[in-house]
Amino acid sequence: MSTRVMAVGRTDLVPFTMSDRFKHEITYFMSIPGEHDVPAMGPGEYWVSLAEAREWLESGVFRLVSPLDSENKTEVELSEEQEAWLEWMVEHQVQHVRLA
Repeated sequence: MSTRVMAVGRTDLVPFTMSDRFKHEITYFMSIPGEHDVPAMGPGEYWVSLAEAREWLESGVFRLVSPLDSENKTEVELSEEQEAWLEWMVEHQVQHVRLA
C-alpha cells in the first residue's frame, strides 16, 4: 500500500506518493495548530512550514525530541523518500496537506 500526500486547495497538483509508514512520520514534520499562525486542521490534515522544510533539505536532517529526555533533541538524517517529499513541498510552495 501507499499513502498519498495531497496539497489542500491545490487541485492543480498531482498527489505525492509515500510509503504507508509516512502516516506516522509526518508528525515529525508538522507544525502545531494554533502556534506561530498555524491554522486549525481538519481530520488527516497537517501544516508543514516551508521555512522549516527548506532548513531540513539544506541540512539533510530533522530534529526529534527524545521521549526519555525532553530537554535534548536528536538529529535524524532524512531518508531519500522524505527528502523527495520535502523537495515536492518546497518546489510547489505547499504547506497544508492531507493524507489519504
